[in-house]
Amino acid sequence: QVQLVESGGGLVQAGGSLRLSCAASGRTFSSYAMGWFRQAPGKERDFVAAITWNSGRKYYRDSVKGRFTISRDNAKNMVYLQMNSLKPEDTAVYYCAAQTGSAAYYSTRDYDYWGQGTQVTVSS
Repeated sequence: QVQLVESGGGLVQAGGSLRLSCAASGRTFSSYAMGWFRQAPGKERDFVAAITWNSGRKYYRDSVKGRFTISRDNAKNMVYLQMNSLKPEDTAVYYCAAQTGSAAYYSTRDYDYWGQGTQVTVSS
């Protein structure tokens, strides 16, 4: 069982930055691939970024490439999402997710555990 708790959301002006954090419980955290998803009101939950267990590979949705960076610290059981050059269309609830090894990263179905989310609001 893995519990995930996100933090770091908030209100920011367009062009600003935020760093989201996800704290994970469980002794096997370092074996999980991790992802970030987001969900805007009335829309589906969409993939944002993912990172493999050893940070060897990182994946991003096209609209955040060059602006967002996913990272992890296995010693601290933490995953991060650094978000720069934020845009109003980035406004959403952001969720951290963990998978036990489906070798796929882009769908919500690929993940086994979810946090409760943190709100990110970007004003224009």
